[in-house]
Amino acid sequence: IRNLIRRMSLENPLWGTPRGQAELQLLGYDVAESTVAKYMIKCRPGPSSQSRKTFLKNHMDCTAACDFFVVPTINFRLLSCFVILGHGRRRILHFNVTEHPSARWTAQQIVEAFPADGTESRYLLRDRDAIYGSHFRKRVRNMGIKELLIAPRSPWQNPYCERVIGSIRRECTNHVIVWNEDHLRRILLKYMDYYNGSRPHSSLDGDAPAGRQVETAAKGRVVAIPQVGGLHHRYTRVA
Repeated sequence: IRNLIRRMSLENPLWGTPRGQAELQLLGYDVAESTVAKYMIKCRPGPSSQSRKTFLKNHMDCTAACDFFVVPTINFRLLSCFVILGHGRRRILHFNVTEHPSARWTAQQIVEAFPADGTESRYLLRDRDAIYGSHFRKRVRNMGIKELLIAPRSPWQNPYCERVIGSIRRECTNHVIVWNEDHLRRILLKYMDYYNGSRPHSSLDGDAPAGRQVETAAKGRVVAIPQVGGLHHRYTRVA
């Protein structure tokens, strides 16, 4: 019983002695509260009641992340791409392209990505880039969204957004020659449609962010639908 109490206290640092005693009673152990208190491991209080990883997991459906990445054009101009990803279904909520990013332009992207009441996402995970100036922070705050800042020079603390940017590079922009801003925007729009509506995602058990129906053999033969200019295909059944 001692090992079980120690294990429970380590796995549930927020539990007190009465909670631990009640849980043991539900498991058929009739132990005194003093016994539970004796063997419970007192966890050192941290700056937060839960870790950053636990917080993000618990608030997955109401958290979004944003970040910039750069794409060169055929004449060596650098275009800045801004992407916003919803954590819950790994869905790309919004993207845009500009050659001259600013705090006002970035703030406008937040307005376009979320509904007017700001109910789709309550938290926005981002880095500490200077592009997120006072105008951006004020706009986000007025929408009722709380910003979650990662540590300096720690892109791994924004893993989902970094991963989708890697997917965009590997599966799209690394295979095309970009002419200008409008051209890149059209390419990324096609990729976003493919990513959200067709691309299987490992964290979604092979489903696409927007959801796909399982098609049985009774629905007919399998046909391929080219997407992203033929870089990728969606397979479906037709009668």
